[in-house]
Amino acid sequence: MSDRAALLKGIRVWLVIFVVCLVLSGATAFPLVHELRWTEDLLRALSVPERLPALMDWIERVRTGLDTADAEYPFLLYGTDWLAFAHLVIAVAFYGPYRDPVRNIWVVEFGMIACAGIVPLALICGPVRGIPFWWTVVDMSFGVFGVIPLYVVRRRIKLLEALTPAPVPVPAT
Repeated sequence: MSDRAALLKGIRVWLVIFVVCLVLSGATAFPLVHELRWTEDLLRALSVPERLPALMDWIERVRTGLDTADAEYPFLLYGTDWLAFAHLVIAVAFYGPYRDPVRNIWVVEFGMIACAGIVPLALICGPVRGIPFWWTVVDMSFGVFGVIPLYVVRRRIKLLEALTPAPVPVPAT
């Protein structure tokens, strides 16, 4: 396998991993009410309330809020449907770099900027919305961990670009 083919294969593998994670994180925003009930049941079965009472208190508070919103104001959950949709749409954009990484490196750089933007958003909006700081750190981790595969992909695209011969200009007649 040539260096170019190996780089292209590596880029595509990293992009698939990133897109799968993006789709999964988005898809989990659709069934939030049920997921949180399952999570709470699982945490109780694992005796988490005794070991991490602050986590359990937070999960219970969020579940109560979601249950209330679902029962009395279900239109509020429409916002999380749009959040899920945005994840799916952004994931589709990564087909461009999958198909032609050098030409579509801007999508990867856009993704890196979006990952960086998670940190200030969480630090600003978390306290405004009453989110515990330790949960804000969990939210920020999506940006920190999300940028890692994109950084690897960008570096590999730059290497691929260096291996790609420049197009020969057609002389004017």
